[in-house]
Amino acid sequence: MRPIKIKAIDVCDFDIWLPLWKGYQRFYDVDIQESVTHQTWARFLDPMEPMHAALAMVNDRASGLVHSIYHRSTWTAGDDCYLQDLFVAEDARGDGIGRALIEHVYEDAKRRGAPRVYWQTHESNHNAMQLYDRMADRSPFIQYRKLLA
Repeated sequence: MRPIKIKAIDVCDFDIWLPLWKGYQRFYDVDIQESVTHQTWARFLDPMEPMHAALAMVNDRASGLVHSIYHRSTWTAGDDCYLQDLFVAEDARGDGIGRALIEHVYEDAKRRGAPRVYWQTHESNHNAMQLYDRMADRSPFIQYRKLLA
């Protein structure tokens, strides 16, 4: 197994982050507007924003990404951490990159005093759920949403 280095993104990483972000969108069959992508990138770089991004580097190649958001909760005193996006390049799956990215978020959340990390995935994402079931407890809650725009 090749060594995996997890690094917080910096301003110079846009060109290596973007192909992974586009791969994530293809995986979920969505097309996020370019203006939203650029706004999201700017938020990652803004220290006043609660959004964070990291890349998994394997042999100097970006092979995965993770995005997390910290937010208030009515159930806890500290900010919860929502692991919003996790993606590993198709040719790098099975090498422990997803696990390393989740563990990175866990460590960051502990450092920030977050009482919990949570995420969701599509019900058809069976391969990822095999990993998730080993790394966290599956919630019995069902998500509802209403799109407003």
